[in-house]
Amino acid sequence: MFKLSLVERRFAAFMRTPLSVRAAMAVIVSATVVSVLAGGILIRIVDPEEFPDVGTGLWWALQTVTTVGYGDVVPEKAVGRVVGALFMLEAIAFVAIVTAAITSSFVERARQERAAGADAQQHAEADPIAAQLADLKAQLTRIERLLEHARSTPPNS
Repeated sequence: MFKLSLVERRFAAFMRTPLSVRAAMAVIVSATVVSVLAGGILIRIVDPEEFPDVGTGLWWALQTVTTVGYGDVVPEKAVGRVVGALFMLEAIAFVAIVTAAITSSFVERARQERAAGADAQQHAEADPIAAQLADLKAQLTRIERLLEHARSTPPNS
């Protein structure tokens, strides 16, 4: 049987439960932190001359993932530039996808709340109409009985 990894289980739970703004921000910040940590460590490994310590790599990754790009620390070697290009694409896409999933969750919740409100309003409007129809039916039944009684009673001469 296929067993889900911790990340897959967390993501599935994340997609099932409605998000609060606080939880959404926590997810976006976490996605950004994970991207910065991965990118900072990776650039330190592939270009140790330009990035003599992990702190410098993290600074570069933070500038890159947030698209600030001060330019004070940049990879000079070809392999560092390739890693930088891939990191930019991956990190920006990753944060954008997480943000899109959160936005989708908020939009779906708003749609469900609107639908529930419309249903409640429709029921509220339908109840008085149903009561009025029941009253009309009772009145028609009384009228039919009176008419039936009038037909069965001989006229007074």
